[in-house]
Amino acid sequence: MNRLTLFLALLFMPLLAHASAGADRLDLTASWVGIASVALFFVAYLVVMAEEFTHLRKSKPVMLAAGIIWGLIAWYYQSHDIPHVVEIAVRHNLLEYAELMLFLLVAMTFINAMEERNVFEALRSWLIRKGFGYRALFWVTGALAFFISPVADNLTTALLMAAVVMAVGGGNKKFVMLACINIVVAANAGGAFSPFGDITTLMVWQKNIHATNGIVDFWVFFALFIPALVNWLVPAALMHFAVPNEKPGAGGEMIAMSRGALTIVILFLTTIALAVAFHSMLGLPPVIGMLTGLSLLQFFAYYLKVTGEKTRARGGDAENIGSPVAFDIFRKVARAEWDTLFFFYGVVMCVGGLGFIGYLGMISQVIYGDWGATNANIAIGFISAIVDNIPVMFAVLSMMPDMSIGQWLLVTLTAGVGGSLLSIGSAAGVALMGQARGMYTFFGHLKWTPAIALGYAASIGVHMLLNSSLF
Repeated sequence: MNRLTLFLALLFMPLLAHASAGADRLDLTASWVGIASVALFFVAYLVVMAEEFTHLRKSKPVMLAAGIIWGLIAWYYQSHDIPHVVEIAVRHNLLEYAELMLFLLVAMTFINAMEERNVFEALRSWLIRKGFGYRALFWVTGALAFFISPVADNLTTALLMAAVVMAVGGGNKKFVMLACINIVVAANAGGAFSPFGDITTLMVWQKNIHATNGIVDFWVFFALFIPALVNWLVPAALMHFAVPNEKPGAGGEMIAMSRGALTIVILFLTTIALAVAFHSMLGLPPVIGMLTGLSLLQFFAYYLKVTGEKTRARGGDAENIGSPVAFDIFRKVARAEWDTLFFFYGVVMCVGGLGFIGYLGMISQVIYGDWGATNANIAIGFISAIVDNIPVMFAVLSMMPDMSIGQWLLVTLTAGVGGSLLSIGSAAGVALMGQARGMYTFFGHLKWTPAIALGYAASIGVHMLLNSSLF
């Protein structure tokens, strides 16, 4: 799955965003509309969780549920002669989602362009040819996953590192199992300390842009670097002694990056810098900087095209190259994870609908009012090990509890790394179970859950100790 984004600020609290409509909002939590909406979302999410077995793309059930939920709400309001209130809420949700989608689309386009230019394949082939031992490769792939995922999404990072592990140590099941667990933990931890590293961090960053107080600045997120590092290092150190102390044979073909690859990498970093600058210096949404950076990539794609750059047609090989295809930036856009983008749409609209009905206010009172922010945020991490962290974080932002910056960073950390507790808790884990089928398994990961949980607890403790001034 693939990972970078989000602009859901006032998104789920249309009452706060549109106070004039607040007086007309109905509490439907005890009505048949509310109960039916919860049941629809529950069934839709069960179908999402069964994607690995049904092969039904996860966007389909949540998109259908979103349409029905808002349709029921709108019908109920119309039947009670309350016009426009639902329309205003839906339009606001759609506006915020549009920013999210465009942000993600730009990030995915850059990742696809770098993949097409063999950036990731070149890195993979270099690692294979270095001839690392199993233990050295365990640490190298883990470290690279930790430091690449803050820029690329954790799914792409995990798949890249797992490809290296499979190519070098595919014959040693124990090594593959431990290395894959390490990669999943490292990729999820690495994405937790950067606003660009995971969708949940982008959610918090974007949400607080619109908050009247408690704004989390871009650079404040990096206060999570050491806690995230601890989250990876603790289980990795415990697993180290179980990794076979052997050295596989080196080899493999050297793959070079294609023309313009380094320029595209530089343009991607420039685009990230533009997004930060547009927000922090000009007060504009980060997506404007991302789209400006995409225009630079488009100009570079045009340069490659007019200077005769050709790309081998898909399905071709050394013998049968097929018809050459000019480098086309819109091919990279077309290859974006559209299923993921539409899944976000479904989640945004479903959770927004439940928030509009009144359920999120009830839940917020229970977990944040009765449990306290710290206990609630720690529990969010355990929940995200079972339920995808996107709807979990979306729900938290919909509740918009009154928390300090330190608590917002805590929930960002726990939602990001909590998915590492189980192999099904993150997109990286689910993808690796498919890539290393039979070697990286649910129960194999579960065996090391206590070690991962120890790292989870240690990262929370380190965050509360080092960043106590933010609480």
